[in-house]
Amino acid sequence: MSNANIVVVGGGTGNHTTLSGLRGLDCNLAAVVAMTDSGGSSGRLRDEMGHLPPGDLRQCLIALASSDHSGEIMKQLFDYRFSAGNGLAGHNFGNLLLTALTEITGNTVTAIEEASRLLGIDGSVLPVTLTDATLVAKLADGSELAGESAIDLRNERLDIKIDYVRLEPKAYVYPPVLEAIAGADAIVLGPGDIYTSVLPNLLVENVSEAINSSSAIKIHVCNLMTKPAESNGFKASDFVKLLLEYLGTDKPLDYMVVNSTPFPDSLLERYAADGQYPVELDRDDCFGLVNEVLFKPVLAAGVYLRHDPNALAQIIMDAVSSNTPQGTNI
Repeated sequence: MSNANIVVVGGGTGNHTTLSGLRGLDCNLAAVVAMTDSGGSSGRLRDEMGHLPPGDLRQCLIALASSDHSGEIMKQLFDYRFSAGNGLAGHNFGNLLLTALTEITGNTVTAIEEASRLLGIDGSVLPVTLTDATLVAKLADGSELAGESAIDLRNERLDIKIDYVRLEPKAYVYPPVLEAIAGADAIVLGPGDIYTSVLPNLLVENVSEAINSSSAIKIHVCNLMTKPAESNGFKASDFVKLLLEYLGTDKPLDYMVVNSTPFPDSLLERYAADGQYPVELDRDDCFGLVNEVLFKPVLAAGVYLRHDPNALAQIIMDAVSSNTPQGTNI
C-alpha cells in the first residue's frame, strides 16, 4: 500500500524502535505517546515545573528526525544526558528544551511543534492526552501503587501481580489522536512495558473506542522478554489478552509480531539474573485472540536484547501492504 497511514501507540522506547525503522519508508507516521511518565529526568521536570512529562515525546521526536547532517546533530543534542552539574546531572538536554519551549510558547502542543521544526521530523508526535493524570496500579492483594515509576521500578513483593491499572483523574484524549486513528491504515500497539507504556494510552477516554471503530489493521509487536512485577510468567497470548481487555473488545487483533531468532545464551544468563525471560509463543492459546502470528527474526545484534528497527519495519510494511489479514494462520 503506497503512503499508508500508520499510527504507532505506546511509550518512548518502544515507539522509538518502531518509528526509527519505519521512518523514510513509504508511509505517513503518527506517534501516539503515553503521558504518564513520572521517573527520571521527566519526573523531576514534571514535579518541579508542573508540565507534562517530556521524555517519551523526546524519544519519538528523535526517531522521526531528519537524517541529514543537521538532523543527526540535533538528535545527538536532544538525546544528550548531563552526567554532572548541580541540578543538571541526569537530565536530557531534549527534556530541558521541550520544557523551555513549553514555557516560551505556553503549552505542550506548541512546544512539540517547535521541536518538530528544529529536528525536521518526518511525521507527527501526538501526546495521547493533555490531562495531568497519574497511573495507578491495583495489586492482587488489594494494595495500590501510584505513579508510573513506582509501578515500573517496583523492587519488592514482586510475586504479587497487577490486577488492573487506571488513571487519576480521568484523562481526556487530545483530539488529533482520534483524527489520526480514524485515518489510519494500520495501528501498531507496542512493543514496550505493557502496563506502563502501552495500556496507559488505552485508559484515556475515547481512545479504545476509536481504535475499535477504525478500519485499520491492528498489529501488536510482542515484547522479547518478560519483566519482573509486571509481566513475569507472561506468554505471547497474555499480552494480547490484556490488550483486548483494555480495548474492551473480543474481536481478534489482525497480526502479532513475535521474534523467532534464538537468543544468545550469554545474554539469557544475564537477563535471567534480573528475573527476565524470553516471551514464549503459545500458538494454541493465541487462537481466537489474533488472526495471524508473524513469527519472524526481529532480534537486533548487540549486547542487549532489542528489536531490530529495520527488520520490524519491513514486517509491518509487508502486513500493511497486504491490507487485510490473510485469514487465521497461527
